[in-house]
Amino acid sequence: MAETITNTAAQKKTGRATQVGQVVSTKMDKTIVVSVDMKKAHALYRRVIRRSKKYYAHDEQNQALVGDIVRIEETRPMSKLKRWRLLEIVRRSALAAHDDAVHKAEKKERREKTEESAG
Repeated sequence: MAETITNTAAQKKTGRATQVGQVVSTKMDKTIVVSVDMKKAHALYRRVIRRSKKYYAHDEQNQALVGDIVRIEETRPMSKLKRWRLLEIVRRSALAAHDDAVHKAEKKERREKTEESAG
């Protein structure tokens, strides 16, 4: 019990909103587009309605890939549309991980070829 109290006390409470969503675009430099799905009951009919909203988030190292599940945090305005920043990648998508591995292998091959031709 004492450990849980100290763990929560050690975490910073920033008072900023966080959202968890799926990355739908990474075509811009240092920017990702995250789609967040929300379920809410209709006010009159009580039927559950699913809504989605897209957020532009800052990704400093360009580490998120399309299909990843990420956590974003509200922050100061960074541009006309960007008001969120990437906190962490919750889960990598299988397709994104495969594409990332292929991309790194191709990059390594190109680097080796340029070293051979130069040396």
